[in-house]
Amino acid sequence: MKLSYWEYKTWLTDIDFTIVGSGIVGLNCALRLRERFPKAKILILEKGFLPQGASTKNAGFACFGSISEVVADLGSHSEQEVIDLVAQRWKGIGLLRKKLGDQSIDFQVNGGHELFLDSADALYLDCAERLPEINKLLQSVYGADAFHLRPNTFGFHKVKEKYITNSFEGQLHTGKMMNGLLRLVQAAGVLQLNSITVEDFSGKASGVHVKTDRFEFVTRKLFIATNGFAAHLLNEEVQPARAQVLITEPIADLHIKGTFHFDEGYYYFRNIDNRILFGGGRNLDLKGEETDRFGCTPRIQERLEMLLKEVILPETPHKVAQRWSGIMGTGPQKKPIVKPVSDHVYCGLRLGGMGIAIGSAVGAELADLTE
Repeated sequence: MKLSYWEYKTWLTDIDFTIVGSGIVGLNCALRLRERFPKAKILILEKGFLPQGASTKNAGFACFGSISEVVADLGSHSEQEVIDLVAQRWKGIGLLRKKLGDQSIDFQVNGGHELFLDSADALYLDCAERLPEINKLLQSVYGADAFHLRPNTFGFHKVKEKYITNSFEGQLHTGKMMNGLLRLVQAAGVLQLNSITVEDFSGKASGVHVKTDRFEFVTRKLFIATNGFAAHLLNEEVQPARAQVLITEPIADLHIKGTFHFDEGYYYFRNIDNRILFGGGRNLDLKGEETDRFGCTPRIQERLEMLLKEVILPETPHKVAQRWSGIMGTGPQKKPIVKPVSDHVYCGLRLGGMGIAIGSAVGAELADLTE
């Protein structure tokens, strides 16, 4: 398809900043660029008809890290690095709430509860024994003890009698969050084109030549915010990681409240609209789920259904209503990659499944790389 003079002139000429990816990072990058450069022409390119990846596919957890995750991180990071990771998540959630408002995204603080399966004796004992140590370590972030032992008040089966709860963790409505960010970007006069795949780019003296599946153009600066899909454009230490999810039909008098994790965070669930949203199981096939292709597999979905029936809703009739998947970006380090790639090209990637918590901050940091 040949574009008209009007199309090129309006949307693809004299572009100051182009952002690839309209997820949490890309949208926040655009908003920060507009703050810094009020008169700039800013364009967002998105390969999906909605934001792809994980931004509209996640479970809506406003989480900072379960206690087993913190313990695991201390085995591969310094204490200061762990503090910095949690602090970045804490700050990021604060930025998101300030930008959109709690009511508009259905933000609630009902606690984040880590369950321990009956078979996880060693992990449970280790986390319980280190609870005072972890609370002291993270006092500077939370300003109080975050983790507490709580009884199994929701009646889950095949788990230890107590959870370890992070009292500060919350939840939100993913769709309302993303719609709110899209509205802010539109109100800021940022151009956005969907169903456009960026295939390649190359540096020029005047900026960056960008080739898409539909057209080519030149932009002064290019920001890549494609997270788990980064390998299509960049050679960075980020791998795609697919996360599979299911959600039940509405359940009458569903009393479960809060966000829940178990099996070292590989499984997670919550109540949304009197339904159980349940995701995870990537650890059943880590290599197979290292893909940027959307889809659900029988092995993982059957495991989710079994755990839903035996652990979460053992005495409650339920039916699965929908299934889907999202693509995260992970790597050998949990610290996101935010850096210049070359002259006029920058990237913000590897959010490690913490896009809600850190996406706002990473997007702003990405925008601040340019002058």
